[in-house]
Amino acid sequence: MAIVPGMTELTRPYWENANAGRLVTQRCGTCGRGWHPPLPACPHCHGTDLGWQEVCGDGTVYSCTVVRHATHAALADQIPYVIAIVELAEGPRLVTGITGCAPGEVRVGMAVRACFRPVADGITLPYFEPT
Repeated sequence: MAIVPGMTELTRPYWENANAGRLVTQRCGTCGRGWHPPLPACPHCHGTDLGWQEVCGDGTVYSCTVVRHATHAALADQIPYVIAIVELAEGPRLVTGITGCAPGEVRVGMAVRACFRPVADGITLPYFEPT
């Protein structure tokens, strides 16, 4: 069993790009700023001229925690695991999982890069791993 995201019309471009191995964030055509998660209006200027930009996938761990008990039955075989807020090189921050190292090795300020893991048929999720 896997936990898969709920897809809406608003989030569809994000999940479709993730399935193709690309990381995207929304971008405002009015003020030029980007953000995540997807919203119906720019959180900076409230503009509605919205688009999507592919980001490089490089980032830094802004905050993190090690999960030591399963918060969902689908995650029971993955504990312990790390949930982090990663600040992308382009500025937006996103909540994600950190893979590719022991949970105790993850630190605030650690350089990370996006990687993509299939979790169910037709569903690929972005994670981050140390660079």
